[in-house]
Amino acid sequence: MNLLPRLLFPLGLLLAVSGCESLTGHSADRTSKTPYVPVNVVGEPIMPTRLRRLVLMPVAGGSEASPESCAAIDAVVVEALQHENRFEIVHLSREECQTHFQCDELSSVMPLPANFMAVLRRDYAADGVLFVDVTVYRAYSPLIIGLRAKLAMIDDAHLVWSFDNLYSTDDPAVAASATHYLQARETLNQLPPDLTTVILQSPDRFACYAVSSMFDTLPPIRGRERSDVASAPAGRKEAKAH
Repeated sequence: MNLLPRLLFPLGLLLAVSGCESLTGHSADRTSKTPYVPVNVVGEPIMPTRLRRLVLMPVAGGSEASPESCAAIDAVVVEALQHENRFEIVHLSREECQTHFQCDELSSVMPLPANFMAVLRRDYAADGVLFVDVTVYRAYSPLIIGLRAKLAMIDDAHLVWSFDNLYSTDDPAVAASATHYLQARETLNQLPPDLTTVILQSPDRFACYAVSSMFDTLPPIRGRERSDVASAPAGRKEAKAH
């Protein structure tokens, strides 16, 4: 059974609900120092309790980001998602993606192989799959990174969460939020005196902020302690790719 239509239909519906709001709408106010709040986010009110083991697909950069940049962002995404402590995470490597699906990456808007969901369930005992796409990437000032992400259940292919936003250091709210994030993340003795220089000129650190901001919008968990969410039955932890 081809699950692609079932995955894409809810996506189109959710994006229609979210509207065509500009991804750079906050940048009009150049004096704003209020925290940046992503606007193009649609998700379920509560994270499904059955979503415990998640396959994280390789970051898809397409023509927007080089393989080297995508590999660096891959590491950022893995670290940030592990920090959320929500799921047991299986990070699908580019080599594994090539073995299973004959391509190095699959974006959230690409046609999916007919056996996509079945393979993830069979080989990884997964409950859900997460796509992360880089839609814009500029590694020089002003730094810009566009992130699009989709989280879908594997059993019925319905969309749990959808995100599509642009982060630019040219936006005062983004710059202020990124600086605050770095101050909280790193100790002062690891930073040069000028924090603004670090934030507004370091693509790696700025990507860390943007990915963290993205995952902050995931649906909340109810009824379980966060420390318990990443625990899965012992048998499932031994699942391996075939």
